Amino acid sequence: MEEILRIDHLYKRFEDMPVLKDINLTVNKGEVVVLVGPSGCGKSTLLRCINGLEDIQEGRVLLEGEVINPAGKTANKSRLKTGMVFQSYDLFPHKNILDNVILAPMKVQKRNRAEATEEALRMLDRVGLAERRDSYPRQLSGGQKQRVAIVRALMMHPEVLLFDEVTAALDPEMVHEVLNVILDLARQKRTMLIVTHEMAFAKAIADRIIFLDEGSIVEDSAPEKFFEAPETERARRFLSTFRYENVK
Repeated sequence: MEEILRIDHLYKRFEDMPVLKDINLTVNKGEVVVLVGPSGCGKSTLLRCINGLEDIQEGRVLLEGEVINPAGKTANKSRLKTGMVFQSYDLFPHKNILDNVILAPMKVQKRNRAEATEEALRMLDRVGLAERRDSYPRQLSGGQKQRVAIVRALMMHPEVLLFDEVTAALDPEMVHEVLNVILDLARQKRTMLIVTHEMAFAKAIADRIIFLDEGSIVEDSAPEKFFEAPETERARRFLSTFRYENVK
């Protein structure tokens, strides 16, 4: 398999507080890697380091063999290879949906409006939102806004997609519609790293599960093995919490 992302001995601290400790991870092209773990374990910070939004104290992140350095001259070029979708949508409230989607391709990639619009409408149609092209974010549900945010990321043609708890702020009905879009991307063999607390979704979509705790990778395994026979007591305790919630 073709390696697309490599993380070597990554350490990240906020002032004197260690957040990520000696993270080593490789991701192959077309692979779906799901990051799970308790709140505060470093999952979202790891995605931000991959996207070049956070500096790191030690180690390196390589995308297609090139080091991602937030302070380097090629930082913006490297960041274009990753598309990150946040739980807060971050859509521009004063622009309609179409303009939200085509703004970055036009400004950053210098694509002409007609070409960007054609692709945007095609992608919006795939997520069931073509008819909302002239709507504003305030007129959309949370699930619809999150689908727009996914289309916006895809418009930049990234090599790797990063999803940071994209369903955390949604009610159950909206969660379903967003997860269906991500499942469709997995079927297209998109390379994705996904942070989620939706365990059923993680089991269904992941090629690999990465379980983090206190800033370290505790387990790296196939979803069947992780959910049915985790290797560590820490992972068993983590999963038992979700089983208890399901019983309740």
